[in-house]
Amino acid sequence: MTVEPQVLITGGGGQLSKDLAQVFDTSETLVLSRGELDISQAEAVDSAMLHYRPDVIINAAAWTDVDGCESNEEKARLINSEGPRNLVAAAQKCGARVVQISTDYVFDGVLDRPYLECDQTNPQSIYGQTKLEGELAMRKQDLIVRTSWLCGLHGSNILKTIVGLAASESPMVFVDDQIGHPSFTCDVAVTIQELVSLQAHGIFHVTNQGAVSWFEFAQTILEHMGHPITQVSPIATSQLDPPRPAQRPANSVLENAELHRAGLDPPPDFRESLPELLEALCA
Repeated sequence: MTVEPQVLITGGGGQLSKDLAQVFDTSETLVLSRGELDISQAEAVDSAMLHYRPDVIINAAAWTDVDGCESNEEKARLINSEGPRNLVAAAQKCGARVVQISTDYVFDGVLDRPYLECDQTNPQSIYGQTKLEGELAMRKQDLIVRTSWLCGLHGSNILKTIVGLAASESPMVFVDDQIGHPSFTCDVAVTIQELVSLQAHGIFHVTNQGAVSWFEFAQTILEHMGHPITQVSPIATSQLDPPRPAQRPANSVLENAELHRAGLDPPPDFRESLPELLEALCA
């Protein structure tokens, strides 16, 4: 008889944690919001982990306001760097493994090919730097899951923004010189569950397949919604006015090489999952 591991998920108010809660839907799963557990507070983290004694801690808590991090490095470091360190220290005491959710922003985006898990990191923003520091806090037995362009049914995200603008028939402008894999929380959560079941450790890139620019992503959404793709226009990053405070990687395409090595299928092409997600959003 297989015993389900007791899983504790942080960042319970976030879009990924809500889909993780559905995937790890057992009596052995506990989801804590920031109000219930602030991972930047070491004593609170210690107390919670020693009380609940989980087998696996999935850290979906983060400050993901990329531009906000540029103007408040202290807050970014407290949540994205110190938070994971606190979780690892507490995990050491209660014998838990940690799953750290990370990002494509740990790379500089200058390669002319998809990024592999073993490629050199070189973050160009405070957000990317602090998320990398969170990765470096992990131990050998822990799991780092890098994903990119995350969006889904819950929370605020670019997919829901585009759907709203499309429904109101508002014109849109998106950059066409930043490429990546749009990744849906429902698909990413399933793969994380598979990795946890395998007791995987190390770094894994987990993204939906299908590399597009933000402009092409918006076009694809419009097309699926039956709207004219002329509702969105392309623009270069250098033409944004005002310019974004944080530098974005031009190439955010992550190769899911370690998933293949582990014998797991990566999440499907985002175009396969998009219709069902749009139906749920538009309902």
